[in-house]
Amino acid sequence: MKTIKFQLLLAGLLLSGLVNAFPQHQPVPGGVAVVSLDSSTQPSIYYNKRKVLTLYKDNKWLAIIGIPLSEKPGTHQITNQGTGQLTSFNVTDKTYPAQYITLKKTAKNKRLINPNKMDMERIKRERKTLSAALSTWSNTAAHVDFILPASGRLSSPFGLKRFFNDQARKPHSGLDIAAPTGTPVVSPANGVIIDVGNYFFNGNTVLVDHGQGLISGYFHLSKTLVIIGDTVKQGQKIAEIGATGRVTGPHLHWNVYLNGTKVDPAFLISDHIHQLSITKK
Repeated sequence: MKTIKFQLLLAGLLLSGLVNAFPQHQPVPGGVAVVSLDSSTQPSIYYNKRKVLTLYKDNKWLAIIGIPLSEKPGTHQITNQGTGQLTSFNVTDKTYPAQYITLKKTAKNKRLINPNKMDMERIKRERKTLSAALSTWSNTAAHVDFILPASGRLSSPFGLKRFFNDQARKPHSGLDIAAPTGTPVVSPANGVIIDVGNYFFNGNTVLVDHGQGLISGYFHLSKTLVIIGDTVKQGQKIAEIGATGRVTGPHLHWNVYLNGTKVDPAFLISDHIHQLSITKK
């Protein structure tokens, strides 16, 4: 019954087209801080030496700040580069659960857990390519009002401490939506395609620049329908869900980046998704 209720709620959010969701102020590790700024013109704001997205809403300038998962609770500051003014905000603690994933002991999966020398050389090349794409900064107005990129079932939330065959790995960096191979993936907001490729861990991948360092990523795709440089509109189909890369089944792994930091996508699509129960396959 809980699984059915979850699926109905998620489907309702998608099929309704969603009232576009403004980023929530959730100042936790892996979260988003929305901070009011004392400025009459668009300021140049930095956090941890990285430029921050700013926009004008409700007659004031706001900074939309991505907080790293590794950030410590306490008082933090952003800097207005133009004036030198400091603005403080507080980060509160958040505990993320653990997830244990078992991959079948095939030759391919063994390499996905413990890559060989040739794999590591490929992974290093791919990291440079992804890092270059994710460092994209466009000064155009940012499109922050997101909709969900796919229909399906929330199979893994952001921030899980992950173990593959009992071996510790980095925390889950996105939000997983489980759905059959071929399920459409759409852009959650207007943007420009900045990367399309096939990667060792991520499989078929698409990255979308939504402006001012707000970037969304789509991984494990079965098919990509865009090329680098394409301009896409909110709701436009860009790919299809698949099971490429390191996966246990078909699903969309969805990342969102702010000021070079991975943040919980749930905070950009309204609080409904963040409050829903996690269900198992």
